[in-house]
Amino acid sequence: TKATNRGFLGTKANQAKEPEQRMAFLREKRNDLLRLTDWMANSDVTLSDAWKTYRQALRDITKTEPTDMALSNITFPTKPS
Repeated sequence: TKATNRGFLGTKANQAKEPEQRMAFLREKRNDLLRLTDWMANSDVTLSDAWKTYRQALRDITKTEPTDMALSNITFPTKPS
């Protein structure tokens, strides 16, 4: 039936978008964490190696593709103290 076909196509379309949505969600979370530390990257602040490593790890985190919207396979770096 038409209703069944539309539902099936809608499901397929959503499944095709899932990886893009997961990556967008990961980038959003990553960007939020980077934004919280942007002030530390100002020219008048000297970043410690620990903070440089943390910020680089956040930038590199998108090299791993999330397997679900909970980002359960993604390990975010620990913020230095």
